Amino acid sequence: MPRPGEGRGRVRAAAAGRIAYLRQAARDPGGERDDLILGAKSVIAAMAAWVIARYLLPPTVSTFAPLTALVALQATVYRSVRDCIQYLLAMAAGAALAASLAATAGIHGWTFGLLTLIALCLGRIERLGQQGTQVAIVGFFAFSSGQGRIDYIGYLAASVAVGALCGLTAHLVLAPARHVRHRQQGVADLYTAMSRRLDDLAEILEGNDPGTQRIRHWRRDWRKLAAECERIQTSIDTEIENSRLHPRRTIDSADTALPRARDAVTVAERAMDHLRSLTRTVDHALESGEIENLSAPFRTASGTLLRKAAGAMQEIGQTSLTDCGHLDGLIGDAAAELDRVEQQERAAAEAAPSVHTLQGTVLTDIGRLLAELRSGHKALTPKS
Repeated sequence: MPRPGEGRGRVRAAAAGRIAYLRQAARDPGGERDDLILGAKSVIAAMAAWVIARYLLPPTVSTFAPLTALVALQATVYRSVRDCIQYLLAMAAGAALAASLAATAGIHGWTFGLLTLIALCLGRIERLGQQGTQVAIVGFFAFSSGQGRIDYIGYLAASVAVGALCGLTAHLVLAPARHVRHRQQGVADLYTAMSRRLDDLAEILEGNDPGTQRIRHWRRDWRKLAAECERIQTSIDTEIENSRLHPRRTIDSADTALPRARDAVTVAERAMDHLRSLTRTVDHALESGEIENLSAPFRTASGTLLRKAAGAMQEIGQTSLTDCGHLDGLIGDAAAELDRVEQQERAAAEAAPSVHTLQGTVLTDIGRLLAELRSGHKALTPKS
């Protein structure tokens, strides 16, 4: 059992987390503020829908109005319209099914079972999406509370329509904010973090920084950086969806900026695999002391290669469109330097086999990283 002090500590930590969340929402535009605004719109829309339905419609159907308002308020306008249409179709299917069975076979236990079976089958239709379960739910209400009567189904449809109008009106009056620049900056920050690690690895290989503790921290931290890639990718996909059916005018370059940012994250995820491998190689070399056996020219040359790869990463990750010529030049120079270093490494016959193996592993990781940047950058540059 947790001790009383531990319980109070958890409560304080949870309260501190919520306060920090609210401060972040008040300070900067972003996901925290979007969530708070969406929550406020949901409360207002549900309240308005319930009040309208309570005064205009029977109590047996008024609850459907706020429920529909919540369905109609999703993170994006497109998702709201899509889910609302799916909900209306599911409601119509469930109500029609209940009315048909009640009129033809009556209200019995076996007809309720048949209603459930057919509703579950209809709910699996792909076009209904996540609202497929509403076929059965609405069918149960129309069959049990409404006894399949047409007037009840009419009131039910009216209640759903009130909720949909309240929800969509709230979304259109205060549409979700656009975050094109913010998403671009998130990608730029990701590439900056990766390029800094390349620069630091160059310092370690050149012998200017022992870096033992730092590189081991990186090895533990790769999973966190990979999760950050996934989070950024999800936020970009949401923003692309947010641009559809959005009433606000967006920046002129949004149609190209967001797909480019998404492709850049894909390139970063693939490049991260090679960075992880290179980090592991250097860590093993530091731990075993083999890094001291590398020749000074090789360590300097490999550090130069890593700096050029870091420069190419910075070019890819910037928020503005990539300069094709400049990026091609950076990667081309690095590839030419890699070929020169590989030739020198093969010519150094006096080196021990373990040194050749370590040099080959380092150059292989760098070569794969450069190849990944070369193959990926074409998707990030404007097509002529």
